[in-house]
Amino acid sequence: MKRFIQNIKNIWKVEELRSRILLTLGLILVYRIGSFVVLPGVNYAALVQGSGDQNNTLENLLSLFSGGGFTNASIMALGIMPYISASIIMQLLGMAVPAVQKMQNEGESGRKQINNYTRLLTIAICALQAPSYLNLYLAGKGAIPADATNFWWIQTTIILISGAMFAVWLGERITEKGIGNGISLLITVGILSRLPGSFFAEFGASVGQGNLIKLVVEMVAFMVVVLATVLIVQGVRRIPLNTAKRVVGARAASDQGSRNYLPIKVNASGVMPIIFAQAIMTVPVMLFASADGTGNWFTRTLGDIYGLSYNMLLGLLIVIFTYFYTAIMINPSKIADDLKKSGGFIPGVRPGEETAQHIDSVVSRITFPGSLFLAIIAIIPAIAKLSGVNDGFAMFFGGTSLLIMVGVVLDTLQQIETYQLNRHMDSLMEGTRVRGRRGSNEYSGF
Repeated sequence: MKRFIQNIKNIWKVEELRSRILLTLGLILVYRIGSFVVLPGVNYAALVQGSGDQNNTLENLLSLFSGGGFTNASIMALGIMPYISASIIMQLLGMAVPAVQKMQNEGESGRKQINNYTRLLTIAICALQAPSYLNLYLAGKGAIPADATNFWWIQTTIILISGAMFAVWLGERITEKGIGNGISLLITVGILSRLPGSFFAEFGASVGQGNLIKLVVEMVAFMVVVLATVLIVQGVRRIPLNTAKRVVGARAASDQGSRNYLPIKVNASGVMPIIFAQAIMTVPVMLFASADGTGNWFTRTLGDIYGLSYNMLLGLLIVIFTYFYTAIMINPSKIADDLKKSGGFIPGVRPGEETAQHIDSVVSRITFPGSLFLAIIAIIPAIAKLSGVNDGFAMFFGGTSLLIMVGVVLDTLQQIETYQLNRHMDSLMEGTRVRGRRGSNEYSGF
């Protein structure tokens, strides 16, 4: 504990790191406040009354990702998910449309163009989702003003679009000026805000039933799932490398002939497949849900987050997006080309095309079990629900919530650690094995 406290003090000694953390916390606070600012004219009392007997449906999950903004009818009710949906579409277009592929290959200028198109697409998606949210959710609970005019509908739609874009702006500022990935952090904060209440609800239910053993078993299982998630997120397959001699003056450098390795993460795509899959699952429900409450195929199949059909489709999407995003993140041909230029090679494999094929085969082999694990973790909440776990706490018992929290927390800690190591300070994670902190023999040519 003493070392941990000292490491926390070391963080505040780095002025740049301190300012980034404070800025991040400040922007997160703004986002959380916005999640409780109710839309003008909405009957909040009727909304609360209409939600009192609510069962666990997709509505709970949408509220989870928006930090409660969805069920609070706040100005940020749509949250970050429209931006995630737009990002998915742009990624897919990058594989099929030559013009988008050209922008992806133009470096920083191309990235800025893609970001601008993503924002415009986000506005279009919000323009479709906002009326659906007002008509299908708020109107269904009697929260719409009785004398609502066309002007009220138009202004409220504009407010919802503006709130979603403001959330995107906050996330981008956190990524640029703060610490961690801003969009992922906002989602994580929304999830964590619901965790204490869900835990205490489960604790109260266990105490009321006089079954504390059940609670202990649940917590042990929860910790096992967390540990397994950390292992798969941090798991790395090391491909041995040999590097050519480096000549300094008239003699070779001291590290000549050293054995390095090329790290390939088991879960190279990180948390993005989970976010992508969840975004895809939410869009059809909001667009095609029926206002009469009888529901259609989309609401019946995708509206029950603990249903068999929902979880099978979610797992399949996670596997698909894991391969898709891994293919974007890891380019075997580029890695092989970089190795060849730097004089490095994989023992027993010829440089060039054979090296690219070898790396591609390794990535394919480790991606498959990694994607299956992500899919299994994603459906554990449904299993927990069937085992008698409280509805709210079951969402944290694995699934999307846990994967996002673990991935984002580890990524943020690694960034903080990098700032400390760059200033020759003791790491916050000193004495632990945090993947992402590059070792002395890890290849960094890409």
